[in-house]
Amino acid sequence: MKKFVVFEGIDGSGKSTVSRRVYEELEMRGYDVILTHEPFNEEIKRLIEEIMEKGGDPFSVTLLFLVDRIEHSKRIKEWLDQGKIVVCDRYEDSTYAYQSVQLNGLIEDPVKYLKSIISDRIVHPDRVYILDIDPEIALSRIGRDRRPRGFEERGFLAKVRKNYIKLAKGEKYRIIDGRKRIDDIVDECLKDILGE
Repeated sequence: MKKFVVFEGIDGSGKSTVSRRVYEELEMRGYDVILTHEPFNEEIKRLIEEIMEKGGDPFSVTLLFLVDRIEHSKRIKEWLDQGKIVVCDRYEDSTYAYQSVQLNGLIEDPVKYLKSIISDRIVHPDRVYILDIDPEIALSRIGRDRRPRGFEERGFLAKVRKNYIKLAKGEKYRIIDGRKRIDDIVDECLKDILGE
């Protein structure tokens, strides 16, 4: 059984919906489960949004995400130590996928740099599900609910999507077709989490 699972993907990929549904299903089956997300700290989240709205420095935004992750990781470790299953909507790979696009040209090899700062300071997931979807489809989903904002631009999301695919190496990653029905994605993830 996987105890710490993360759902990743570009904005509009369905990761928030899937992570919530997986959490609800695990809870309904009697598991002691926590649903969490990033940014975790609401004050840091507001500060990030404020800086981004003003077209602020990408390095400042990145550092705030890293601070948030370190603090979030401490809580995740506590929950895991209590025997809980932790389902997380975004985690470290979001920073590598998104912020490396922003920092490209400012820092040599942004992913390597970011990993060097944070990798030893956080707990790592047992499984990362990357919901892969074309940015056009993702933006049409976002547009149904609200106006796109911040990182939600087709060219930017295409670069982020490429980064996610590059990151998805190793046993802990599963790339899932985000065009599938939500119920099918949830079932696939639950079977994997529970080792069925």
